[in-house]
Amino acid sequence: MSEGSSLVPFAKPWQSCSDQLKTLEARGLVVRDRSSAEEFLSHVNYYRLSGYGLAFEQSRHVFVPGTTFEQLQAAYDFDRVLRDLITEALEMVEVDTRTAIAYHFGQRYGAFGHSDPTNFFMPPPSLHAIKPHDFQYSQWIENIRREALRSKERFVEHYKLTYAGFPNLPVWMVTEVMSFGSLSRMYEGMLAVDRQIVAQRYKVQPRFLASWLHHLVYVRNVCAHHSRLWDRVWAIKPDLPPLPAWSRPLLPGNDRLFVSLLILRRLQTRCPAIAPFDVEWKTRVEAHISNLPTASNRLGRMGLTANWTSHPLWT
Repeated sequence: MSEGSSLVPFAKPWQSCSDQLKTLEARGLVVRDRSSAEEFLSHVNYYRLSGYGLAFEQSRHVFVPGTTFEQLQAAYDFDRVLRDLITEALEMVEVDTRTAIAYHFGQRYGAFGHSDPTNFFMPPPSLHAIKPHDFQYSQWIENIRREALRSKERFVEHYKLTYAGFPNLPVWMVTEVMSFGSLSRMYEGMLAVDRQIVAQRYKVQPRFLASWLHHLVYVRNVCAHHSRLWDRVWAIKPDLPPLPAWSRPLLPGNDRLFVSLLILRRLQTRCPAIAPFDVEWKTRVEAHISNLPTASNRLGRMGLTANWTSHPLWT
């Protein structure tokens, strides 16, 4: 440890499930059925579950009096179903944007237009220093070629055995094997005229669509890793149009799950093919959120207002 550092070596010992329960009880958690609680902890890691306890604390490591293990377990189960609902909507939006970008780019530039850097916007280095989030074509094209090499899709295997040039795939193929993150970066780096044409599909300005896709990639990763979702404060916040529906008091902020729900619904309602799913999904989301965890400020933890179901972008 360097001189003057406040960091200390990690020295906490391994704990059995029984020991973990004792730690929670020492912090004020009520454990009514130890056998059931130990069984749950044998399947759900203590550090995964403890995140759900944060909403039930009155101060650091001190639970609100009367808080039970069953309440933490219920919050975990609520979140698991919520992630499934969000993942369903993300799939619809992701598949639609993959299709929209592939169709337009292929129509405008041909099968391998994405292999030509002049079809993307890259600010001259002399104008400003490159920022970490700036689109960098060489890095992006290398990433999607690696993704093509890793793919086991049958159409990729067929292409590799039939045509020259692999791993350089036609745009309508490579958009199906690149990650959602790579797709988001592709849209961000497209020329302004191309971004505008794709954005018209969703009736949103290109800069907001780019920001929304970047945000949804982050949300998707949270869901894919089965991380706590319902009361998470977003590290990657979406830019929002300067309109009343996207502002206070209708929308408390852009750092909680409600803004993500509104973005998903906004994109879905602009896709006729998704409309039947969207109506049914909306109903299921409302029904599920009516059973929020019993924590204090439970609406605020999701960024919801008392009458959130009447929000003009949700109805």
